[in-house]
Amino acid sequence: MSSVCLSFKVHQPLGLKPLTDDGFKSLSLKDAEACKKAVDFAADNCYLPSNAILLQNIEKHKGAFKVNFSLSGVLLEMLEEYRPDVIDSFRALCNTGCVDIFAETYYNSLSWLYSKTEFDKQVQQHTKYIQQLFNAETKVFRNTELIYNNELAVFIKNAGYKGIFCEGLDKILKGRTPNQTYAAPGNEDFALLLRNVKLSDDIAFRFGCEQWDRHPLTAEKYAGWLNQQKDACNINIFLDYETFGIYKNASTGILEFLEHLPSAILSHPDLSFSTVSEAVETCYPKDIYDVPQTISWEGKDEANCVWCINSHQNNMLRKIYSLEDKVMRGNDKLNIQSWRYLQAADYFYYMAAGRCEGDAYDYINPFQSADEAFTIYKNILTNFELNLIDKSLFTHKKNNHSSTGILY
Repeated sequence: MSSVCLSFKVHQPLGLKPLTDDGFKSLSLKDAEACKKAVDFAADNCYLPSNAILLQNIEKHKGAFKVNFSLSGVLLEMLEEYRPDVIDSFRALCNTGCVDIFAETYYNSLSWLYSKTEFDKQVQQHTKYIQQLFNAETKVFRNTELIYNNELAVFIKNAGYKGIFCEGLDKILKGRTPNQTYAAPGNEDFALLLRNVKLSDDIAFRFGCEQWDRHPLTAEKYAGWLNQQKDACNINIFLDYETFGIYKNASTGILEFLEHLPSAILSHPDLSFSTVSEAVETCYPKDIYDVPQTISWEGKDEANCVWCINSHQNNMLRKIYSLEDKVMRGNDKLNIQSWRYLQAADYFYYMAAGRCEGDAYDYINPFQSADEAFTIYKNILTNFELNLIDKSLFTHKKNNHSSTGILY
């Protein structure tokens, strides 16, 4: 019997407030109005209707249907503030015992590539937040943009997690199936779950496409494809949750597809559902998935990545992480939080010109162009750095005066 891990990434970046006439005095990054508007739209069109469909299916199938979520800390913060009803709906799903939540970086950041110390702090912060909100234990890790290499496997294993979710790439598999559990070199008892790229993208990108030679995609047809997978222990389907109702609006039939999919899959005696924590326990690694060089989603390596294509992206990435020591020395909670918000991969992705038509990121991209995204981010980051410098100078003067008995 083959198990199916159905997993969804759920994330929205913080809406950034462009600088106003007060120059470099403003300390707030957050555009509260933009945040609320984006969260309300996602909640009403995707999160609430999709969560209701999943909960109904869990109850209908008496626990045989299971699902997994990758929930960013940034999004959960905004939901707590603006849409606690959505938090309640995710909590109801977790309470069924049929839902797993991935561990990940709290801020959907690229910190693994730039600061291992910061990466570790964000993963710990996210794990604690998930425990606090949902009383749930995170056992399997998913990195931002599915960034992965052999070194990460060692790091995550030593952190106490049971496995990692990453991209199943043909150039690494070399004819092998992505539907088995693998191991990193030297870590044969640590599980790697590989995303089935084609089957995931059939829903995420090709659903509703009339030019596709397999259109229309129905739940029954898709379940049949899953049942045809050979040498499969576990089939990992992973896509953005916003596919349901936002990237693909309700008129395409995407919500009906989600509603009927569990029954269609379970109608095949050789298929079942599992959570990712169950998958790493039941599908023992039988081969090595060797990734000495960094990879990410859609096979993008570090030299050909979607967040560092041009000089604007690279310059901003170097700048934001160059501030780490200065931010941490100041030990100001607001500055630390703001610095972490600014690390979100989304902002750098928005700076990439010439992306693919129909790119999912464009549905939630608040900027008119890559140049506008760069200019606004650069100004905000400059503002942030100048405030750090001002505060550092103030603290230095205060300490010097205090040492001579003069109050500042």
